[in-house]
Amino acid sequence: MTWSHPRGYDPMVACSALWKERAGVAIEWDKRSLQDFESFPVEELARAYDLIVIDHPHVGQITAENCLAPLDVAGREPERAALAAGSVGQSYQSYRWQGRQWAFPIDAASQVQAWRPDMLAAQPTSWAEMHELARQGRALLPLRPPHSLMTFYTLAGNLGRPASEGPGYHVNPATGKQVFEMMREIAALVDPACLGMDPIAVLEEMAKPGSRIACAPLIYGYVSYSIAGSRANRLAFADIPAAGNAGPVGSALGGTGVSVSAFSKAKQAAIDFAYWIASGDVQRGPYASAGGQPGHAAAWGDAAVNAAAGDFYRNTRATLEGAWVRPRHDGYMAFQQAASDRINLGLTEKHDAGRVVADLNRLFLESFPAPALPGMDRR
Repeated sequence: MTWSHPRGYDPMVACSALWKERAGVAIEWDKRSLQDFESFPVEELARAYDLIVIDHPHVGQITAENCLAPLDVAGREPERAALAAGSVGQSYQSYRWQGRQWAFPIDAASQVQAWRPDMLAAQPTSWAEMHELARQGRALLPLRPPHSLMTFYTLAGNLGRPASEGPGYHVNPATGKQVFEMMREIAALVDPACLGMDPIAVLEEMAKPGSRIACAPLIYGYVSYSIAGSRANRLAFADIPAAGNAGPVGSALGGTGVSVSAFSKAKQAAIDFAYWIASGDVQRGPYASAGGQPGHAAAWGDAAVNAAAGDFYRNTRATLEGAWVRPRHDGYMAFQQAASDRINLGLTEKHDAGRVVADLNRLFLESFPAPALPGMDRR
């Protein structure tokens, strides 16, 4: 099971055809919507599929549910070392949890910047430059949950105070208030429809004939839109415009990883495929050429891969290398939805920034299991 977009589906089908020729094992892929990919319970998928493409924030939940098989099997240490060395930013480590490796990155992404090179001489490099485009009605920002929270995270990280992962306050109150005010300001300038738009909707709007949109300052990169001829207008991608003084750091890491069901009756064959498709040669070869957005640095630095994608990889790599890994504990996924909804409600109803941040910190604390009372058995 993978996700329903050419970037998520086409390379899996193309590589599986090659794998059948190579290993004699047939793999058929189903796909689910982007919204389902971000929220659907992995355990249900693991009971129906051998191979599952997941997002790294699920690893705490899947570990608690024992529904995926760890991939750090004995005897394959050199292959894993090569995969770890080929990680773009923290993509490989993001799937490591409680000492085990639950997926291998096959797609690397974070919030970057999309822009129209036929409209602008250069992309905005600062938040202030981007604001001018927004005032002119020439910018969009995807704010459909969970992307409102991802924007909140990216801005906090870029300002130098990224959110914490452990129990306790999640967001520094002063930084959180500043970030929410920044989001309120930009949300007032862009089309209100942004509250219901995900990255694909924004990129489609930017790329369509007659569009006036020249910039999406914080959006998950989609290499598909930077390939010549894929849309009426070719988009370019670049590092995020800096809100702080440290450059393009702090972006919320995304991307996907390939994992294996713990319930699979063909577990060894599935693990073999996972190692193969995540490897550097496959990632920069058939995976990239089939429209994938590779997770291996061998592809990100490859001249031919970049040439075909308008230098998508070279132009966003600094942001990926400085990206921030979201919390991954069991309970985070429900928090992600609740926190995104809270931000959107605050933007829509013009709530006090301090109140919104206090609620985010409360929701985050509540996403962890309550501590056991003395003498209580919490097994």
